[in-house]
Amino acid sequence: MEGEPSQLKRAAIDASAGAISGGISRTITSPLDVIKIRFQVQLEPTSSWTLLCKDLSTPSKYTGMLQATKDIFREEGIRGFWRGNVPALLMVMPYTAIQFTVLHKLKTFASGSSNTENYINLSPYLSYMSGALAGCAATVGSYPFDLLRTILASQGEPKVYPNMRTALVDILQTRGFRGLYAGLSPTLVEIIPYAGLQFGTYDTFKRWTMAWNHRQYSNPTAESLSSFQLFLCGLAAGTCAKLVCHPLDVVKKRFQIEGLQRHPRYGARVEHRAYKNMLDAVKRILQMEGWAGLYKGIVPSTVKAAPAGAVTFVAYELTVDWLESFLT
Repeated sequence: MEGEPSQLKRAAIDASAGAISGGISRTITSPLDVIKIRFQVQLEPTSSWTLLCKDLSTPSKYTGMLQATKDIFREEGIRGFWRGNVPALLMVMPYTAIQFTVLHKLKTFASGSSNTENYINLSPYLSYMSGALAGCAATVGSYPFDLLRTILASQGEPKVYPNMRTALVDILQTRGFRGLYAGLSPTLVEIIPYAGLQFGTYDTFKRWTMAWNHRQYSNPTAESLSSFQLFLCGLAAGTCAKLVCHPLDVVKKRFQIEGLQRHPRYGARVEHRAYKNMLDAVKRILQMEGWAGLYKGIVPSTVKAAPAGAVTFVAYELTVDWLESFLT
């Protein structure tokens, strides 16, 4: 029983550091997330080049990152870039808290030690598996807030849903309780490789950087990483994970907003039961929008994912160090 308080303390440190790092990262990168979501839920092409090639008469609302940024700022002001940020924080803070707590537990189990310094010796496969399982647990625990975040961020002006409560009531009335988990299947299919890649590659990049430090300085104590090196490792990990998993994120967003109201100014809406299942959604997007359809929002998504991953990891590691020194 003696180890129990320390285990509880460890869980509290991981959960607190996860929630704080997730909240910081999410707030900083919110504008890029809003632009990404607007692209992902737009059925029309999202680049002026595709519009020219297809010779479409229906104009697209958003045709590029710069144009989208100007448009959102002109129509909605600076606050438009933080639309849906409250449910996003309510989603991301428990998400990262659960994720890092479960991750630490799994790594403790796999390494046989609760000392974080021993985790670097875990095999890459165990790092990937731990990340994937932690991502699944965190996704299920925070999903309804992810859904509300997408709905509020995807609407422009005039608002269809003025706040989180009206969106929640409408979802429950039109779709029932199951509607709060619309798009969960593609999310879980996406999160397994995404979280696995993000945490697995982060550990791999950390291992490589520590080895590089050791060779560079020929000093065993030089293996510890600087905040900038942690930032670069997080940056690389976030980029790798996002590039691989982006099409599944597009499919998820379509399921989340199908059948819900959308102002005509923002183009065609995704009709109710537009897609039978995940595979059907991929096929239909390919048929109607081509390969570019599965990569809508990839630029703001990658631009956001890289710093988001970097900020999350650095903020987490620094917060853990601070909490450990404060509580021990």
